[in-house]
Amino acid sequence: MDQENTSIGTPAGTSRESRKLAAKKRATRGPSIGDVAKAAGVSAQTVSRVSNGLTNVEESTKNKVLDAMKELGYRPNRAARALKSGQFKSIGVIMFTLSSFGNMRTLDAIATAASQAGYSVTLIPVQDPTTGTVSGAYERLREQQVDGVVVIFEAHLLDEADITLPEDLPAVVIDSNAGFGYPMVDTDQAQGARFATQHLLDLGHQQVWHIGGPTTSFSATHREESWKRTLEEAGIEAPPVLHGDWSTESGYQIGRELAGNPDVTAIFAANDQMALGAMRALHEQGRSIPEDVSVVGFDDLDESTSFWPPLTTIHQDFYAVGRLSIENLLQQIAGTRSVDNFTVVPTSMVVRESTAAPQSVRVRQPGKSA
Repeated sequence: MDQENTSIGTPAGTSRESRKLAAKKRATRGPSIGDVAKAAGVSAQTVSRVSNGLTNVEESTKNKVLDAMKELGYRPNRAARALKSGQFKSIGVIMFTLSSFGNMRTLDAIATAASQAGYSVTLIPVQDPTTGTVSGAYERLREQQVDGVVVIFEAHLLDEADITLPEDLPAVVIDSNAGFGYPMVDTDQAQGARFATQHLLDLGHQQVWHIGGPTTSFSATHREESWKRTLEEAGIEAPPVLHGDWSTESGYQIGRELAGNPDVTAIFAANDQMALGAMRALHEQGRSIPEDVSVVGFDDLDESTSFWPPLTTIHQDFYAVGRLSIENLLQQIAGTRSVDNFTVVPTSMVVRESTAAPQSVRVRQPGKSA
């Protein structure tokens, strides 16, 4: 009687089928860390160090491992890595609006800095920032397992006592005055407004009118307060503020009102878009810039040099704000930084052709006549 080549209780052919199935699984599972190590001629531990972005690997060895990963199509198992390290290499961003120039520049800087640090970014726009929507945004990010959150909100929305940030998740607030003990990063809004107002006063203007941003905006509030304070320090009573909504159209409508007032010789607009709208209104009503009216903006848009005339404005370093917010957040994640701090990024004055001395000063200069 021939002896069958099978195990007791195992049907004939099962071992052969199992081997085929195992081979098929190996072929479809994709390359493993061992496959990469073999191809690169290094240990699996070295591949793991390169995969995790550690720096204790020689550059030549790192390049061999990266080349092997690319050739084999190897992708690190990020879920397994997160379970092991407790970090997901992901940062959440909660943003009130995507329409403003400053927010988009800041978001771009955040994404760049996060990517350079090996982190991905998950964006949650909040169109109607109430307690429920803010809490919902945090829950969505928590479900997506982020390591920390950057919040870009307006102060008057976060100042509500019932809107709080989670204590168990590292967070940085940009463009806010939340005052909850969370780290904040912002441009020096007051400094920029002071530069703008003082520049116009130094040219000889006796009054500076202000086109303010929305009353709900932290940035607009601080620019307005600094403008008013600078005038008061010069012994000048500030005129009524005319508020826009950051748009060119709102600046245009306010500009039409100011253009009809012959006493208006200097305008400080809270952003460049509203300054552009005001300049259009002045042109339409025959008020020459800067001969009749000087105009200063805020933000330093790329297009500001193409305004007619090119716009004098306040430069904000949005890249620095985004980069510093990520640096702060990563230090919190690593447990190397206290959460109670406030980082202020300086502004600078950019003088172009939209500002000049008023006519009353120019006609008194030697060699000038009325």
